[in-house]
Amino acid sequence: SSHKYKFVEKVDYAAMHDFVVYVEGSFGTNNAASTNLEHVTTTRVAQEGAVFTPHVLPIMVGTTVEWPNNDRIYHNVFSMSDAKQFDLGLYKGNPPDKRVTFDKPGRADVFCSIHTSMNCTVLVLENPYFTIMDENGNYKIQNVPPGKYKLKAWHDRLPADEREITVPTNGEVRVDFVLGIKNLPQY
Repeated sequence: SSHKYKFVEKVDYAAMHDFVVYVEGSFGTNNAASTNLEHVTTTRVAQEGAVFTPHVLPIMVGTTVEWPNNDRIYHNVFSMSDAKQFDLGLYKGNPPDKRVTFDKPGRADVFCSIHTSMNCTVLVLENPYFTIMDENGNYKIQNVPPGKYKLKAWHDRLPADEREITVPTNGEVRVDFVLGIKNLPQY
């Protein structure tokens, strides 16, 4: 029945950001050191004003994430996700034992047990070829080795979009994504 959907939250697609674009899969030995990308091994999601910043963090497998609590109140950071399960307990500041290394690919949704509105997503990827779109919806992934790949555009609240691409030895590939809910009924 249609009554069921009366209270569905309206989504302002224009205001959505945190779109991640990434090349799917692993690359041979997948050694990030063999690319000239700087491979970040530690990064952070800050807790401020009872909000996780950034809301979406794409990282490569093996990256360690710090969760500094910059508020004067306690927070607890935990995830029940298949990609990584952890519960850091209640704390303030940035104690060295409150770090999490994400050792397998996947999506980890992270919450605070006290503040139900606090959440963020760590997207653990298999290679260093990923980026976040800028506020104008533009993105660039540098130095992808020549070959055929699946390029994915991802958002935590929309169906992902993917394209087959072929990266030439020289030059660049331009891929435009139209992200949104596809095949909506027409009224």
